Amino acid sequence: MKSILPPLNIGGLKIAVPIIQGGMGVRVSDSGLAAAVANCGGAGTIASVGLGYCEEYCPDVVKVSNDGLRREIRRARELSKGVIGVNIMFALSNYEELVKTAAEEKADFIVSGAGLPLNLPELVGESPVRLLPIVSSARAANIIMKTWKRRYNRLTDAVVVEGPMAGGHLGFSTAELGDAGLTLEKIVPQVIAAVKVYADEAGRKIPVIAGGGVYTGADIAGFLKMGAGGVQIATRFVATDECPAAQAFKEAYLKATAADIFIIKSPVGMPGRALRTKFLDRVFGGETIPNKCAYRCLRSCNPTTVPYCIAKAMINAVEGRLDDAIVFAGSNVSRIDRIMPVRELMDELVAQANAAY
Repeated sequence: MKSILPPLNIGGLKIAVPIIQGGMGVRVSDSGLAAAVANCGGAGTIASVGLGYCEEYCPDVVKVSNDGLRREIRRARELSKGVIGVNIMFALSNYEELVKTAAEEKADFIVSGAGLPLNLPELVGESPVRLLPIVSSARAANIIMKTWKRRYNRLTDAVVVEGPMAGGHLGFSTAELGDAGLTLEKIVPQVIAAVKVYADEAGRKIPVIAGGGVYTGADIAGFLKMGAGGVQIATRFVATDECPAAQAFKEAYLKATAADIFIIKSPVGMPGRALRTKFLDRVFGGETIPNKCAYRCLRSCNPTTVPYCIAKAMINAVEGRLDDAIVFAGSNVSRIDRIMPVRELMDELVAQANAAY
């Protein structure tokens, strides 16, 4: 399906279809999924978290993680000549090393959230990799812009706004998630206005990308009309043939109802949106799930006090062991009714967006 939508331009990087596939860990968005999206004219994103998983104690998680990220980026390049980026959570204990690896491997862009990535420009040096911080408010966007400009004389190449309807870790308090007036539709114009001040001063465009609850092509067209440069979509790409998650993971999406969606407290220190599982029932019931931490993947996680290991729970999910898993999902997951090829999904979104735009 040919897009009539304006392409997304990120620092000279042209994305023909203004859709960025969101990064989903652990190992839900790998090189195969990212390449499939890129081959359809969108931007594919590899999630860097969890690539250094070891079944038992791993003596060098940093090296294993770096090697895993290099492998995924190189494989994506073999599968596609399109735009390929990496999602790297600021909350990761090996954040700095992963950023440097992504830059060395010439990823097209780095998306970074789960905290404010205030030192991101320093880590990539002179690399041409485009930098896309994730924010949940105009205030956060302003802090990043102001800090980067003062410290590094650099601005972001784009800004991703994730609203409260997103899946996985959320940049909102639990109380904010209950605020019906706090919507992506209200936050995006505020971030656009905040970013425009810096973009106008620099004499260039800095696109704002809307994510979190974007489901249909009509949603895409709506945000483009609002002034966004593009959208980020994650949940819908789980229900594709190219997503590497186990069939049981995908079927959990197909079976999900609105009543199955829960907000959990994550060891990352943020609330997260996930599907109800037997594992979460045990956690909600006050049970502590014994674990031996082989990863030390999160800065904020103390293995001796957290009730469970989120890394292990997410690995169980992607491998299909749902009774012992956390299955992250966006607020629209109950609308998914079939699994399809990425090409079919992209064509559907573009057709709907063309009609609405």
